[in-house]
Amino acid sequence: MSEFFRRHLQQASQHIDRVLTSEHFALKQREVGRLIELSSGVARVQGLPNTRAMELLRFENGVMGIAFNLDPDEIGVVLLGEETELSAGSRVERSGRVIDVPVGEALLGRVIDALGRPQDNAGPLRSGSRWPIEREARPIIERAPVSAPLQTGIKVIDALIPIGRGQRQLLLGDRQTGKTAIAIDTILNQHDKDMVCIYCAIGQRGAAVAKAIQRLREHGALKYTVVVVAAGETTPGQLYIAPYAAASIGEWFMQQGRDALVIYDDLTHHAHAYRELSLLLRRPPGREAYPGDIFYLHSRLLERATHLKNEYGGGSLTALPIIETQAQNLSAYIPTNLISITDGQVYLSPVLFQKGGLPAVDVGKSVSRVGGKAQLPGYLDISGPLRLAYSQFEELETFARFGTRLDDATRHSIERGRRVREILKQDEGRPLGVFDQIVVLQAVNAGLFDPLPLDAVKKAGLRLCDELSRRFAEQRRKIRDGERLSEREKSALMHFARSTLDAFTEEGHENA
Repeated sequence: MSEFFRRHLQQASQHIDRVLTSEHFALKQREVGRLIELSSGVARVQGLPNTRAMELLRFENGVMGIAFNLDPDEIGVVLLGEETELSAGSRVERSGRVIDVPVGEALLGRVIDALGRPQDNAGPLRSGSRWPIEREARPIIERAPVSAPLQTGIKVIDALIPIGRGQRQLLLGDRQTGKTAIAIDTILNQHDKDMVCIYCAIGQRGAAVAKAIQRLREHGALKYTVVVVAAGETTPGQLYIAPYAAASIGEWFMQQGRDALVIYDDLTHHAHAYRELSLLLRRPPGREAYPGDIFYLHSRLLERATHLKNEYGGGSLTALPIIETQAQNLSAYIPTNLISITDGQVYLSPVLFQKGGLPAVDVGKSVSRVGGKAQLPGYLDISGPLRLAYSQFEELETFARFGTRLDDATRHSIERGRRVREILKQDEGRPLGVFDQIVVLQAVNAGLFDPLPLDAVKKAGLRLCDELSRRFAEQRRKIRDGERLSEREKSALMHFARSTLDAFTEEGHENA
C-alpha cells in the first residue's frame, strides 16, 4: 500500500474515532428500575443501586419522586404528584440530580409550588440558578450577633417582644386566633425596609392562601415577596419539601448580602405530613424516631436562619415559624420542640381573641430571648415601664374580680392597665411606623390617656398618629436611624400629644 493511501486511511480512522466519541454519538448510561409497590403518596422501587439520598426519580407517567429510604434491596420513594397510571412493574429512571428549587430575583412577585413551578399564570420563570432544598446551616464562625430590628408594625410585638434580623421567632396559638394575620401584617410593614419576604403556605386551604395573596397584591407587597404554596389538597411529599424550598430561596438572598424574612405557615401540618410519609414507608415509630425525628425535621430547617458576618456577605435570614396548639396546650411535643429550637415565641390567646383584644398577644407567655439587643434605642425608655404596668394590671385585675375593696393606688393601676390594653389593640392591615408607636406608648406611660373614657382610647390613639404624620420630620428621622431623642425633644412630643388628646376630648364633649 502506498504511503499516500496509508496516510489518508489513518486520517479517516482518526476522524471516525472523533465522531464516535463526540457528545452527539456518545452512549449515555442510564439506570432503570421497576416499581414494585404503590400506596398513598409513596412507592417502593428496585433496581437503582447508585441512587443518592434525596435524588429525584422519574416515573413512566412523568411524575417525580424523592429517594427517601435507601435500603439494600429497595428504595422508598416519596411521590411529588398523583400516582394515576402507575402500577407494579412501571419503569423508574434516575434523574441524576438531588431535588432543588429555582432561586434568584426572578422569583420576586411570583407564586410557585414546592418544586418551583409557577402557579400564578404569569408565564415561565426566568431564573437560571437552582439550589438544593436541603442545605447545611451556616457554621457558627460565619455568624454575627443579631443586632438590627425587624419591625412588624405591631405595637405589642415591637415594644414588648422585639424581633431581630436573623432571629427565629415562633408564632403559636389555637386555630383562628390571628397567627397568619400577624405574619401578613409583618410582610406589609417591610414595604420600605429593603427586606425580601418569602411566605410559605403549608397545608392551608386554597381559599385562605388566595385571600392572603390578594392582600399582598392590594397593598403592593407582592413585588418584594415570593409565595411558595403547598396547599392542603396537594400530596404529602410537596407538603414535606415546601419549607425547605422556601428556606433555600431565602438563603440565596442572604448570600447576596440582603435581608430576607421567611414565614412557615404552618409547621404543624408539615410535621403531620412527614409523620404520614414515615409510617407509610414503615420507618420505626418508636421512641428514637418519634417525636425525635420531628425535632430533627424542624431543627435542621430553622437553624438555617441567621445573621452573617460582614466578611461572609452580611445578609440575614429571619424565620417566623407558625404552629397551631390544641386547647392552649403549650406542653405538647411539637410546641415544646419548636420553643426549644427558636429564640422566643409570640403566643396568641383565644381568651383575648374572644374578648376583642386584637392582636390577641398574651404578653405574659410571650418572650424574645434576643430582647433589647435587637430593638431601636427609642423603645428602651418605654418598654420596661410598659411591661411592668401591664403585668401588674393583669395580676390586680384577677384579684379585683373577687369584689374586694380597693385602695386608690390599686384602682389607679387597674385603670392605667386597661388603657394600656386598649392602646395595644390594632386593626388588621394597619401596621404602624416606629416613631408613631414610640410616641403613643410614651403617652400611655405618661398617663395622658388616663382622663379619657375607656372606649375612646383606641380612637384617640389613631387620632394622635394621624396628627403626628404631618409633623416632627427630624425626630422621626432620628428614631428611624437609631438615635436617641433629647429630653427637650421628648418634652415637646409629650406636649404635642397632650394638646392633641385634649382637643380630641373637647370634640367628644361637643358631639355629646
